[in-house]
Parts: sequence; C-alpha cells; structure tokens
Amino acid sequence: MGAAYAAQMKAVLARSVDPSRIIDLVHELPRHGVGEAAFVVRAIGRGFPAGSVHVVVVDPGVGGSRAPIAISCRDGSVLVGPDNGVLLPLAEALGGTASTVRIDPKRLGTRTRVGTTFDGRDVFAPAAALLALGTPTRQLGVPIVPVPYQVPVPHKGPGGARGVVVHVDRFGNLITNVPTSWVRAPGRRVRLRVGSVQRTAPWTRSYEALAPRQIGAMGSSFGTVEIAVREGDAAARLRARAGTAVSFAWERATRHATETVSSERPR
Repeated sequence: MGAAYAAQMKAVLARSVDPSRIIDLVHELPRHGVGEAAFVVRAIGRGFPAGSVHVVVVDPGVGGSRAPIAISCRDGSVLVGPDNGVLLPLAEALGGTASTVRIDPKRLGTRTRVGTTFDGRDVFAPAAALLALGTPTRQLGVPIVPVPYQVPVPHKGPGGARGVVVHVDRFGNLITNVPTSWVRAPGRRVRLRVGSVQRTAPWTRSYEALAPRQIGAMGSSFGTVEIAVREGDAAARLRARAGTAVSFAWERATRHATETVSSERPR
C-alpha cells in the first residue's frame, strides 16, 4: 500500500483512536502478494500485546465477491481485512479463531463508501476504530466461515531440506520457510538450489562473515533460513521471488570447497 493510501486510513483511525497507539507494520510488500503478506504479518503481529487490533489491506479482490471480515482471536486480539487468507496465519499464531463476522458497512456509522476500490479507508479502518474503542466484533456483522488458507509447508530430509521463498525483503534477501533449527551445520557449507540456480555457499552467522558480493546462508530474524548476498541483492542474483522453490543440502567444509566459494566475486 502506498503512503498516500496508508495516510488516509490513519486519518480515519485518528478521529477516534489516540494517534500514538496507531503503529505501522509494513508498507513495502509487493502488490497482490497475499501469501507473502500473510507470512510477514504473522511474524510481526504476534509480537504485539494480546487484545491488539490488526488491520491488513492486501486486497487484490477489493470491490468483488470477497468478504470484508473481522476475526476475534482466542487471545483477545481482533484482525480486520479481506477474506482472502491473509489474516489466518496470524489468527493461528494468536491462539486460533474464536469467531469471524462479515463486516456490514451499514453498521459502521460512517459516510457512504466512495467508490468500491478502497475498503481500507471506507470499511476496514472504521471497523478497526470501533473495535479499538471496545465495540464487540459481533455487532459489526453476521457470522461467516473464513476462506481457508494453506501456509507452504517445508520438508526435512536426513541431509537437507526443501521449501519455498516466502518473503523478499527490501535488501533482496530471500527469507525461506525452512526453520533455522533444522540446520545443524556449524562450520559447514550448504548446497543451495533456488529455482533452477544451484550454488554452494557458507553457512554463516552474519553478513560481515561473507566477502563483498558473496552468497551465503544464515538464520534470519524470522527464525527461518535466509539466503543473502553481502552488500548485494540475492533475489536479483538468483532470479528469485516469493514462491520460488528452494532446497538445501548440508556438507562438511573442505579446503577445496572453501577455496571455490571464496573466489566468487562480481563479474
């Protein structure tokens, strides 16, 4: 969502909610990337206090048949956004769904919607404001069963793992869904396959441990394996994006392997 759109939503919220309590999570996600948004929102949102109201607007179906919904979570938090699956991973992380309603814009007590393409401002923000002020979720609409959403599941083998890229951050680092805890390879190297591109790279704890422009793998701040290029862009280098298949195979470090990878430099 662009800054101008986010500002309009915050203007709606600020009419009734203390602006100091309105916190931006992220506005840098790719357009239409429901799956990537679901991953990032779950990772960030579960760090907030129980009872928080979360609004998510990654909504390629706006104006169509998808429902605007509010999910009450078992920890007391409420999630507001489109019924396209983007909210469900966070709901699960917050203890699961207690109830879900389809938001009825007529119950929000706001002006008539302006067009049909900005439910973030005209539906979701007003609903979130009411919820933040203590309005019960059930008063905003009628019960609905949300559309199911399947988070990509990684697979672990005896000598490696496979999964997908679930997020590309603004630096071009590839965040995968393979848990860092699966990797027991201190002092080892990793054979990578990202889409159709294969590389051998060091398993490291920091970007600094890599040579400039060198590819490496490490544990990300999301708790999953990250593929990075020091002072470079791994997504561009490996021609990858969210949804690209990845696999890892662990191998013990050898002098030959170390010399091979350490010689990699920009062409």
